[in-house]
Amino acid sequence: MIDAKMVKALRDKTGAGMMDCKKALETTNGNEEKAMVWLREKGLAKAQKRAGRATSEGWIGSYVHSNGKIAVLVELKCETDFVAKSDNFQALAKDLAMQIAATSPVCVTPDQLPQDLLEKEKQIFLHQAKEEGKPDNIAEKIVEGRIKKYYKEVCLQEQPFIKDDSKTINDLINETIAVLGESIQIGRFTRMALGEDAE
Repeated sequence: MIDAKMVKALRDKTGAGMMDCKKALETTNGNEEKAMVWLREKGLAKAQKRAGRATSEGWIGSYVHSNGKIAVLVELKCETDFVAKSDNFQALAKDLAMQIAATSPVCVTPDQLPQDLLEKEKQIFLHQAKEEGKPDNIAEKIVEGRIKKYYKEVCLQEQPFIKDDSKTINDLINETIAVLGESIQIGRFTRMALGEDAE
């Protein structure tokens, strides 16, 4: 029997709607762990459906480090003003600004990475693999793996979330899409550190 306490506990942990939490618990025979996985999978499917929708509203998230030497502005876009003003959406914008302050990404997604920078990294990785004495076919695979790792360092959406490294920023956005029911996209961001050129 699924009672209101179980539903509320799951909602508190996931931020999903009450009916979704109830259905998740019913589907998984009251197993909270499985219900969380079920909600996440459902959310990802919803997020993929919403990905193409127009995002003309949004919020500028900001973060200034306590020492006053690093500041970030990030543009987070959604479909409606109602969602833009919601606590969940603004919390996501704040988390993204903190993430950018901490990790200093180059771009939002891998396809935005400057081609010359990517080529330079590939050449370095290829040179390293050959220096290690790897044959060409193995070297190519090593380069592929290291490029994926490089994306996690320099592309914001590929990075592990600083507050919970079991998920990426992309996962975090998809979870918020599942809760709020709208397409969400990161627009631009600016990170400033005292004494450095603006990025």
